[in-house]
Amino acid sequence: MSYLDWAIVVGYLAFMIFDGIRMTKHTSGIDGYFLANRTLPWWAVGLSVMATQLSAITLVGTTGQAYSDGMRFIQFYYGLPLAMVILCVTAVPFFYRARVFTAYEYLEKRFDAKTRTLTSFCFLISRGLGVGVIIAAPSVILSIVLGWNEITTIFVMGLSTTIYTMVGGVQAVTWTDVKQMFVIFFGLFVCLFVIVGKFPEGVSLFDGLHLAGAVGKLNTFDTSFDLKEKYTIWSGTIAALFLFLSYFGCDQSQVQRFLTAKSVSEGRTSLLMSAFLKIPMQFMILLIGVLVFVFYQFVTPPMIFNSVEEAKVNSAAQYQTLKAQYETAHQKRETAAIEMVKDENPAKKESYIQADKEFNAVRKNATEFVKNETNNSSFNDVNYVFPTFVLQNMPMGVIGLIIAAIFAAAMSSISAELNALATASTIDFYKRHFAKNASEKQYVFFGRVATLVWGIFACIVATQATSLGSLIEVVNTFGSFFYGSLLGVFVLAFAVKRARARGAFWGLLFGIASVWMASHYTKIEFLWFNVIGCLVTVIVGYLISLTVGEENNAAAN
Repeated sequence: MSYLDWAIVVGYLAFMIFDGIRMTKHTSGIDGYFLANRTLPWWAVGLSVMATQLSAITLVGTTGQAYSDGMRFIQFYYGLPLAMVILCVTAVPFFYRARVFTAYEYLEKRFDAKTRTLTSFCFLISRGLGVGVIIAAPSVILSIVLGWNEITTIFVMGLSTTIYTMVGGVQAVTWTDVKQMFVIFFGLFVCLFVIVGKFPEGVSLFDGLHLAGAVGKLNTFDTSFDLKEKYTIWSGTIAALFLFLSYFGCDQSQVQRFLTAKSVSEGRTSLLMSAFLKIPMQFMILLIGVLVFVFYQFVTPPMIFNSVEEAKVNSAAQYQTLKAQYETAHQKRETAAIEMVKDENPAKKESYIQADKEFNAVRKNATEFVKNETNNSSFNDVNYVFPTFVLQNMPMGVIGLIIAAIFAAAMSSISAELNALATASTIDFYKRHFAKNASEKQYVFFGRVATLVWGIFACIVATQATSLGSLIEVVNTFGSFFYGSLLGVFVLAFAVKRARARGAFWGLLFGIASVWMASHYTKIEFLWFNVIGCLVTVIVGYLISLTVGEENNAAAN
């Protein structure tokens, strides 16, 4: 990177850390540190909701996935608007009027302390793992830019964000999120225009999209009903609906966002803001990945985007043979692409499609060769596509801006998740079970210590995450093991009057067990785990509740 790029990145990081620490003056009490005294405006909360979900995984993992798999991942978000409307009617008024710090605190009022503790514990495990994946994504960038190993970059990125989150609390998280969202949007628009500007003379944006469409990169609807297929219209509108209801309605990292709003109506508006903006924003991010694919029709892409792994096998004779085949396949595909752009007809289109298949076959052989030679069966370089493209092809200054945008996405999500983990640890465990009558100063101090502990834990998880495949899928897979079952407990609490504490507790355990069985003994894709977990929790919870009388339940509470 140039000195200008370094200046942009370092200046941005320094300002964000300084700005977060500056919020210390608002964190003297427990309400201020964990809920910002419930004084934040809807637009700030709405941007924070979006920033919490829009991690660097979205920018790095989603663009890489779109490069290899096209736009079909957009189906994952089709259930989001409906989920937000449902939550505006149910969860927001329930939680806000209950005057709780955490979503799980409400469950003690409805059921008992045991159910509250179990649900909070499940959140801590799932989010602790999830934030590790979120830290791993920007570490991919840093490892390429700085030439450091990923473990070093993971701890540098994770712990630097932990520092200002520890000090500033939810005030720091929210207001830095607002600033970071503007950086992210600006960076995305600049990236979009620069990529299109790098297309060869005579190749327009329409031409590029036509090429992408010819090989199925623009497919946004798959109407097949197959539980083994990851992204279809059905998984996006049904299975993902359950995931979003759980994530935005039961996950403390999101519930805490709208609990900081000034009123119920402003909390609702903040969620609706995300409902209207998330799909267009996700579409643009996926489109950037597809345009990177188009760009590489006319410029030879790296055969292996992960330069560290590629260096391990580069000297092998077989790898050099594959490289020669790869160059030949690219030249054939480039020629076919240019011919199709100049004069489209069925024969030219078919020739291009066939050339693309041959090119992908050679790249697949190279990937398998790397897996075998390095004894790394989980090798996948999809997360390296976008950062490699940026560093090799973007002009000076733009590189720094885009990397700053990726850091912005990472820091906003990391800080929000760590703050939520610290809140649940403090309120649901330390305050509830160990120090019921401690001072507010003690609770805030414990919250800061908990932030540090979770930050270190997440960094350790991150060291293993980059080898697990597409990071955007990894983080949602982690969550799907717990989210559906957690949603089932809240469905019992909100909608089933006959539900009792014993039913909710055991229903949750059965729900988690059912998801584990589905993951090990079936080939059902992870989005459907949310449906399975929720339905099993509700059904088992209701049936067990029928065995508990009113007096027994009252005693349990």
